[in-house]
Amino acid sequence: MSNHSTSGIDRCNGPLGRRSFMQFGLTGFASLSYPGLLKLRAENALKPDHEKTAVIMVWLPGGLSHVDSYDPKPDIGSEYRGPFKTIGTKIPGTRITELLPRHAKIADKFNIVRSMKQGAGGHPAGTLQMLSGDSDTRDKPKPDLPDWMSVAHYLRSQNTTRSNPLPNYVAVNSINANYHGPVYLGDAYSPFSVNSDPNRPNFEVPNIGLDDPAEARRLSDRLALRKSLDKMERHFDTEGELGALDEFESQAMTLLTNPQTRNAFDLEKEDKQTRDRYGRNRWGQQLLLARRLVESGVEIVTSTLSGPLCGRVNNWDDHAVNQHQFEALRFRMPNYDQAVTALIEDIYARGLDKRVLVVVTGEFGRTPKISFARSTGAGNASGPAGTLQPGRDHWPRAFSNIWAGGGMDTGGVIGATDKRGEDVVERPCGPGDFLSTIYNHLGIDSNKVTIDDFNGRPTPIVNDGRPIPELMA
Repeated sequence: MSNHSTSGIDRCNGPLGRRSFMQFGLTGFASLSYPGLLKLRAENALKPDHEKTAVIMVWLPGGLSHVDSYDPKPDIGSEYRGPFKTIGTKIPGTRITELLPRHAKIADKFNIVRSMKQGAGGHPAGTLQMLSGDSDTRDKPKPDLPDWMSVAHYLRSQNTTRSNPLPNYVAVNSINANYHGPVYLGDAYSPFSVNSDPNRPNFEVPNIGLDDPAEARRLSDRLALRKSLDKMERHFDTEGELGALDEFESQAMTLLTNPQTRNAFDLEKEDKQTRDRYGRNRWGQQLLLARRLVESGVEIVTSTLSGPLCGRVNNWDDHAVNQHQFEALRFRMPNYDQAVTALIEDIYARGLDKRVLVVVTGEFGRTPKISFARSTGAGNASGPAGTLQPGRDHWPRAFSNIWAGGGMDTGGVIGATDKRGEDVVERPCGPGDFLSTIYNHLGIDSNKVTIDDFNGRPTPIVNDGRPIPELMA
């Protein structure tokens, strides 16, 4: 979430007028995403919260080079092979890049899919393919189909109530808003967004968990008063929209006034050793916060690893014009290696591995063949403008992602690419398979479920795909 000022929200001095309350409810809460995002979840609500499955998706925008990470090709020519050696892992016969020594030590706790592929080479279209299953290869300004996070949030929110005051879908450093969204499901199913840096000493999430019970009661009283003043307007509300707003406002008030919500986001409640283990940087603390949230009952968490820890262009888009591909990997991988493995280890150590699925992916891979171009600017992992440096370009034909937890057997490698890493030659997996696997973990049958679109037409949540068997519990 952005670090918006909370003046006028954190404190309530004196009477709060109706216009002010509406600004508070619709502007203050909208800064957290939308009041309606808190509409509660779970068709399987009869199961207690601690048994409900959850997903943490770690998103790598721009695409991690598979041949420099989880699918190295050390025996190919120098025009393809990067400078990195490979190392053995805890799984005999499985080798990965030397840049991921912590991954190597816990390779028995995750699976590598080396045969992921999709059809779009642009960032918007590639992201839409992976997150929503949209097969269109054109880059579009906004999505046509809702992403899996919003769909899961919507399906798990039908005809249910629950005691957990936390939002059910949280984005810790949001994915680019133009590349995904709830679309025809409505903004009520957008994420609760936390976009400030959780590694900052003054990190806090505004507008949650008021400390003063009396202040919380006053806000609740004023909400009741405001609703009573609106009674006359209800006669003209033929669509029932004001009633829906009331429901969402009430849930947002619960988020604001319940101290449990503040505790879930409070990293100071973690011991110093745990925080150190994840890494005292933005990525490490993002993934620690993700673990805290699923442990507190949140079911869908995304966390984007982007920003200055990536290098000059703040993402994984390692074109030579952006930054030196190999220096960028050297720069970012120690923090990535530490944060991701700490999350995976923690999921198992805390007994969450059956309930919580962790998936780490981007929208595509990078060209196996190295390209060279002149830098457009100096910065971390990039020489001064005009410097000739190596890079890799977009490559949707083959890439890798990793999966942990979810009750699955781990320590495996699924699929394979050819000797250069250019094309999948064994067990191809597409976006539909990716999405179906996630839905399956969440108890959603992607082959049967449809949702009505803007025109009332039943639309499948996955057009073509099935859960990857090795990634099922």
